[in-house]
Amino acid sequence: MAKRSRNLKWRELDPGRLSPEASKLRAALESRVIGQQDAVDSLTTFHQIWLSGLNDPNRPVASFLFLGPTGTGKTRMVEALAESLFQDRRAMLKVDCAEFSHSHEIARLIGSPPGYLGHRDTPPFLSQENLDRHQTRQYPLTLLLFDEVEKANDALWMLLLGILDKGTLTLGTNETVDLTHTLIFMTSNVGADHFDRLHDKPLGFQGLDPDLGQEQVSESVLEATRRVFSPEFLNRIDRRIVFNSLGDPEFKKILDLELSYIRKRVQKRLDIEIRCTAGARRYLLEHGTNPRYGARPLRNLLETEVLFPLASLISSTQVKEGDRIQIDAHSEGDLIFRRAMKTMVAAATPSQPSHKTSDEDAGESVIPVHGPVVEPQPDPQPVSI
Repeated sequence: MAKRSRNLKWRELDPGRLSPEASKLRAALESRVIGQQDAVDSLTTFHQIWLSGLNDPNRPVASFLFLGPTGTGKTRMVEALAESLFQDRRAMLKVDCAEFSHSHEIARLIGSPPGYLGHRDTPPFLSQENLDRHQTRQYPLTLLLFDEVEKANDALWMLLLGILDKGTLTLGTNETVDLTHTLIFMTSNVGADHFDRLHDKPLGFQGLDPDLGQEQVSESVLEATRRVFSPEFLNRIDRRIVFNSLGDPEFKKILDLELSYIRKRVQKRLDIEIRCTAGARRYLLEHGTNPRYGARPLRNLLETEVLFPLASLISSTQVKEGDRIQIDAHSEGDLIFRRAMKTMVAAATPSQPSHKTSDEDAGESVIPVHGPVVEPQPDPQPVSI
């Protein structure tokens, strides 16, 4: 037997290699959430553990505490996971912890015990039926999100202790709910004020480079969570992930992503082509980005400056099926919308043989949706969205 062992050849293995399913999930998350690679890697790792069947059968599949400033994608990461697994960003249970600042409000989650007034009128939100609602044969998983968990009453934290430790929950009716097929997410803005230092000092902390400053801020945020949450609560969480503050490169990618969402929404109504010039993109980035507030101001600006005007143009029939729309920045600073119109091609004369002119050969005269006709203007590096 010993002689046989000496003849064995050993090959080094790679524990970091991802399965095709996990690789597909990581690519999907990276395409939906920008600049948060640590969170993407953690979700991918636990997804691969679940695929192998080696996760603890007596606890939830995984639990995460997402930390960091507002608008960096904490809630969006959970929605992106729901989109990737179930093709629906709403395929999850979301608990807004700001609505549970008083202990008696926990009855809305677990129901009231028999004998209490309104017992039958308060069905538990965390019932087994609700937890299993979005599960599929391929992914028998439930995504459970506790948003802004630091705003909840201590009674909700005690409820979470039992869920994170045993993977079960006892309702007010003494019915036991199984949460061992659940991914639990908690978001919090605790310590987010530490990120202001990155924006107050261009070179990070006391002249340090921005990357090193980001690492120090993350440590400060984690330290702040230790002062707010109890040790027994933090020790039951599998991963505490600090989301990075967003910069210019991330905002440019987010702009591309949000413009593509707008294009898809518009194409549900009309099949039209929308182009956004470099000048319009500069306008949107200048007026819609702020590192302190993340990507939310940019999304709000796109709704008011791009989506709502497009809705008005469609409703007033100024834009029709098959049109090409250009969004540009006006000289006065506002956005301007133009529609491309094909010019008429003169009929062929006997001296000139007739031929058909394709769409590409036909000229274009670009006219603004409102106002007089103007001559075609060269598109300053148009970007198709």
